[in-house]
Amino acid sequence: MSEQLREPTYLLLAALAGGRQHGYGLVKEVAELSGGRVQLRAGTLYGALERLVGEGLVAPGGEEVVQGRLRRYYVLSNRGTQVLAEQTAQRRQTVDVVVRRLRTAGVQL
Repeated sequence: MSEQLREPTYLLLAALAGGRQHGYGLVKEVAELSGGRVQLRAGTLYGALERLVGEGLVAPGGEEVVQGRLRRYYVLSNRGTQVLAEQTAQRRQTVDVVVRRLRTAGVQL
């Protein structure tokens, strides 16, 4: 996959890299990973998960009933892990270049 993932999608995959997770857990994890910058709403989250399952990046990870409500879990697929690793390497390379340029300009990070 050469297309750059949008930040919410990247963060969803990153959240799932930690293991199986349900929707509300993903909302909390994405908010934590982004320092609160990305706040997913339920409609956005489940639409994105459906798309990611369709693309083979995420897979259903089971279901259970908790306090009378169905809780669906999701996991990162092998392909999702590969795409996340590739995207992370690309982002790291970009950050490294920008950091060098800022240091050259006298900016301390």
